[in-house]
Amino acid sequence: MSDLLFVYGALRKGASNEWRMKDARWLGPAEVAGTLVKIDWYPGLVLGDGGLVKGEIYEIGSEMLKELDEFEGIGLEDDRNGEYHRVRAEVSLNDKPTTVWIYEWLKGLDSYEIVEAGDWLTVSS
Repeated sequence: MSDLLFVYGALRKGASNEWRMKDARWLGPAEVAGTLVKIDWYPGLVLGDGGLVKGEIYEIGSEMLKELDEFEGIGLEDDRNGEYHRVRAEVSLNDKPTTVWIYEWLKGLDSYEIVEAGDWLTVSS
């Protein structure tokens, strides 16, 4: 069984961890309503009003989803615990609403720099 995943940061083409998506099928660029923040060398996305966040959609298998959950710290008791959760959300893919999984940042916006362009690939390290 496969799932659709929206990636908006280090997993995107041209970003530092794009290699993690090598076994996934790229479906195209997409965007979602929300706010993108710079945490460190990686971003966080808070869904909802704010603007549009650019990303990409991939079709992935359940094993890859488990690996990405581990990479994002989902279900692990370590220092990343509580940073993200994986939720279903509606994004726009080729101007069509599409339901996907997204890793949403849980620590809010207050302490972080907002990426006004909504595009992580425009941020210099």
